[in-house]
Amino acid sequence: MTTTANRLQSLWDETRAKGMSEPEKLLYRSNLLGSDKRVTNYGGGNTSAKVMERDPLTGQMVQVLWVKGSGGDIGSMKMDGFSTLYMDKLQALKGLYRGLAHEDEMVSYLPHCTFNLNPRAASIDTPLHAFVPRAHVDHVHSDAIIALAASVNSRDLTAQIFGDSIGWLPWKRPGFELGLWLEKFALENPQARGCVLESHGLFTWADDAKDCYLTTLDVINTAADWLAEQSAGKPAFGGPARPTLPPADRRAVAARLMPAIRGLISKDRHKVGHFDDSPAVLEFVGSAMLETLAPLGTSCPDHFLRTKIAPLVVAFDPAQPDLDATLAALPAAVDAYRADYAAYYDRCKHADSPALRDPNAVVYLVPGVGMITFALDKATARISGEFYINAINVMRGASQVSTYQALPEQEAFDIEYWLLEEAKLQRMPRPKALAGRVALVTGGAGGIGSTTAERLLSEGACVLLADIDDAAVTATADALAKRHGRDVVRHVVMDVTQEEAVARAHAEIAVEFGGIDILVSNAGIASSAPIEDTSLALWNRNMDILSTGYFLVSRDTFRLLRAQGIGGAVIFVASKNGLAASPNASAYCTAKAAEIHLARCLALEGAEAGIRVNVVNPDAVLRGSKIWSGEWLDQRASTYKTDKEGLEEMYRQRSLLKRAVLPEDIAEGVYFFASDLSAKSTGNILNVDAGNKEAFTR
Repeated sequence: MTTTANRLQSLWDETRAKGMSEPEKLLYRSNLLGSDKRVTNYGGGNTSAKVMERDPLTGQMVQVLWVKGSGGDIGSMKMDGFSTLYMDKLQALKGLYRGLAHEDEMVSYLPHCTFNLNPRAASIDTPLHAFVPRAHVDHVHSDAIIALAASVNSRDLTAQIFGDSIGWLPWKRPGFELGLWLEKFALENPQARGCVLESHGLFTWADDAKDCYLTTLDVINTAADWLAEQSAGKPAFGGPARPTLPPADRRAVAARLMPAIRGLISKDRHKVGHFDDSPAVLEFVGSAMLETLAPLGTSCPDHFLRTKIAPLVVAFDPAQPDLDATLAALPAAVDAYRADYAAYYDRCKHADSPALRDPNAVVYLVPGVGMITFALDKATARISGEFYINAINVMRGASQVSTYQALPEQEAFDIEYWLLEEAKLQRMPRPKALAGRVALVTGGAGGIGSTTAERLLSEGACVLLADIDDAAVTATADALAKRHGRDVVRHVVMDVTQEEAVARAHAEIAVEFGGIDILVSNAGIASSAPIEDTSLALWNRNMDILSTGYFLVSRDTFRLLRAQGIGGAVIFVASKNGLAASPNASAYCTAKAAEIHLARCLALEGAEAGIRVNVVNPDAVLRGSKIWSGEWLDQRASTYKTDKEGLEEMYRQRSLLKRAVLPEDIAEGVYFFASDLSAKSTGNILNVDAGNKEAFTR
């Protein structure tokens, strides 16, 4: 048999594992398995170990099942991600089991089996681990295994490849009954090292943690090698049927499509997008079998819980691209998908089924371009795309060695609308105020810009930082990503005075997040000079950045917001100087006044589209400000006959409230206008200056 060039290699480090307790080895094994998507997808699969522990009540040694708890991810989990349950109590549940029609009630008994008051909820897969009569059990969703499990002759293929060392069980929804099936198989086949579950995945077991890990890798490698041998020389998915556009063209198409799709599917709750044009995706969306396989839907329950049962294939012809026609056809295509999904719900629902959920597609396949996924947050959108790539890999493998089959529609519905799954959804935390929103912050590397980005991120927004300083914006983005996660932070180098740079930044936010909801226009400079010393170049520089720059960024943001059709918020960070004249700063003050009046004009234009435009006016925000780190500080200190150290105190004493204004104060004002707290406010000016009567708006 030939072997795949990219086989799974053991990452087990005996030196590191030496001295670990059995629970620690379980965590080590779990993290190793979950670190490779060829083994299992994010959040997919579970692992367990049966360990002797001292009962805190009796002092006696008892057998305890350590098993991944509900909702965890074996690749990133820690020790607190495991449920711990008394094995004798789990075995006793068999006496309470009333049969398949009542198996869901068994989940309510699991908390009664908890060992040592562990708060981690046990998952529905707990019985599958508990009843296998071996100390260590792995359950994973390897693409290679599911390709076999999703083939019409899955049982025969499993026997052909593994003989009697790996068993096979027909499709059964995870739960107590499947746990009993697995136990029966393991007892009747003591030579078996594991079992393939039809349309689902793989269970493997051993009496040693390392042996269990190595068994899992070996079974997956054996399946992958066999698939590679059988597929050699065969074109995947029937071969290519459409051309693939060049990378830059693919992103350009995605940048146009994503805001349009986002607008159509975000009427109730804002969604965030993710674009993927990896080789596996491009191979599938350009293939002869796209129209045949895509409507069948996915097979593994973990796949379609993330991706819905089937994707929406966008009508785009890369051989004769007509993007305007594709955009025009999108509303009807989205409506048709919703109608089909509602019909699927009506066909399959039960008397006690949860209400119809969001009927919009999660996955959008664009021939010659790639895959777009949308979800309520960026991480989920990305992970949904990863799951669909798993599904693509499964369909490729199955269709090359057999015929791919998805789960029967009713079985798929019963998983998707499972009452236990609904209960899990109901336990999800309430979304943050800006969840699903996307923000562009110009001047993002400065004190006000970076602090504003931090505030928006803390409320659940995704943020694209834009700044002319490459090194500074990169460092700022890296720092924010460390605190909030890399999914939600992006950055671009952008000169607000250059139309091309502004257009590129808006295309970037469209591809990276799906569109835009919030513009924080904050890029700025400051200059100080008497009028007779103000050169035309200095005057034009202020106007270019503070007036023209705000116009250019706003114009492209308005275009994106109108393409989405779901409203938005534009916030200008202007200045007290736009309302109150200051000596020796005519260019700066005039440009800031123009900025404020531009905001008023945009508030008039945007209102009918639900686009709100407001202004935050800071004054004397010295801390962290790039403006105050150069000549401007020296110039203002000279104007007011003081030194650098005395300038901040002078500004504080000048204010009515005698308080310093900090970047956090400006960020709070921006957040107010960006959030629904100000849903009925537009054309307003919020002075955050500790009180300056010359800047009063009335």
